[in-house]
Amino acid sequence: MINEILWADLGGGVETARVFFGLSAALSMPWGTGWQRTRPWLAVSFVTLYGVYVIAPYMDEAKAWWAFAIAVLLVGGSALMHHSAGSWSPGFSLTLPLSSGASMAARRVGVVLMALAAVLALWTAGRKTATLSGEFLLSDRAAIFLSALLLAVFGGGALSRAATAPVCAEVESMPDGPEKTKALDFMSGSKNIGLLERGLLFVFIAAGQPEAAALVLAAKSLARVPTNDHGKHASEYFLIGTLASVIASLVMGMAARSAVGLSVL
Repeated sequence: MINEILWADLGGGVETARVFFGLSAALSMPWGTGWQRTRPWLAVSFVTLYGVYVIAPYMDEAKAWWAFAIAVLLVGGSALMHHSAGSWSPGFSLTLPLSSGASMAARRVGVVLMALAAVLALWTAGRKTATLSGEFLLSDRAAIFLSALLLAVFGGGALSRAATAPVCAEVESMPDGPEKTKALDFMSGSKNIGLLERGLLFVFIAAGQPEAAALVLAAKSLARVPTNDHGKHASEYFLIGTLASVIASLVMGMAARSAVGLSVL
């Protein structure tokens, strides 16, 4: 959204990239570390200081300041939405609305700030956003690749579940014991891992980079390969599920590329 806001006024290219990536990075730092929950003042301070650094060359451009304001509102609203009464303060005895009072009231203020950031962004870049959104909605390529991604990720999940169903049934029928417990523990995190795996595989294949897709499989094998302690059922589950994910991602990636006139790989 910030990228769309700035494109017209900053002329595109490196200038827009600096502001877009810089403010996005400023927000990702506190959100990634959880500072908005544990150190809200540090989160707001970091976004403010880094944001000023990012827009410093373009302080005469109004849209750069609007983008900066949106970033500050977003981090401030996020901090207030995660506020717990009495859990944090500025470090001195003054009574401030942001550091005292009911948690629910602070969260309401946070919601208002987040909504204000969204309204400000829409007001600033309404026409540009509408144009880009219209182009995206009418783009056949975008629709094909998005639909193929959904098919690979979620349709591939259905294929993987169907393929591994016999193994799961065997594990469920096993008597209670260490072997069953270890097999179930190994299988318990497979759903989310499978979603990410199929998504990454599809993206790399659709981008014409099958070598990168192979690296995803290698990384998964190194990090999650079952050991002898998990038993043979876990190994079968891992192998069958991985092959099903690969098949779904490969087929949909190749089909999408072929549909838009690109080489299949």
